[in-house]
Amino acid sequence: MNSKNIKRWIVLIIGLFFIGAGIALTKKGGLGVSPISSVPNILSIKFPFFTIGQWLTVWNCLMILTQVIILRKDFKPIQLLQFPISFLVGYFTDFVMWCLTLVATEAYIVRFLLLISGLVVLGFGIFLSVTADIVLNAGEALVKVIADVLKKNFGNVKTIFDVSNVALSIVLSLIFFNFKIVGTREGTIIAAICTGFIVKFFTKLYKSKLEKML
Repeated sequence: MNSKNIKRWIVLIIGLFFIGAGIALTKKGGLGVSPISSVPNILSIKFPFFTIGQWLTVWNCLMILTQVIILRKDFKPIQLLQFPISFLVGYFTDFVMWCLTLVATEAYIVRFLLLISGLVVLGFGIFLSVTADIVLNAGEALVKVIADVLKKNFGNVKTIFDVSNVALSIVLSLIFFNFKIVGTREGTIIAAICTGFIVKFFTKLYKSKLEKML
C-alpha cells in the first residue's frame, strides 16, 4: 500500500469516526436521528439487547446483502470493504454514546444543541469519507446501485430512499409501541433537510485543500 492510499484510508477512518459521533450526538439528543439511522434507532429502543451501534451494523450489512442480490456477479469484490466500514461506524457510535453517558438532557435547549452539533459532525464525517474515495458506506452504495440499475438520478433516488427509511421507522414504531410514534421527531425532519447542505458546505470549503493533501 503506497503513501497515497494510506492517507486516503486515514481520512476515511477519521470520517467514519465523525459519522459515528454524529449519530451518537443526535441519538443522545433524543429529538430524532438521520433518516438512514431511523430504523436502527427504533430497533435499539424496542430491542435493547443490541446497542444503537450494533443495530446500525446489522442494518448496514442488510443493505450490503441487498446490493449483492441486485448486482449478483456484477458486485465488485472491493465493495466487500463496506462490511468492516459498517462495523467501524457501529463501534464508533457506541463509543461516543458511552462518552456522552453523563451528559444531562433534561433541558430542550441541550437536546436541540446535541441535535445540531450531531448533524454538523455527521455532515463533516460524510464529507471526509466521500472525499477519501475508497468505497461508499452501505446506505449511499445501495442508493447508487438502485440509481444505476433503474437509470435514475442519484439525488432523486436518495430522497426516496431517505423517505422510505423514515416511513419504515414510523410503521415499526406504530407496531412496536401501541400505535405511538417513538424515536422519529422534529430532529429527523431537520436532519433530512439539512445534512445534504452541511456536506455541500464542507465540500465547497475544504474539498480542494483535502484533495491536494491526498
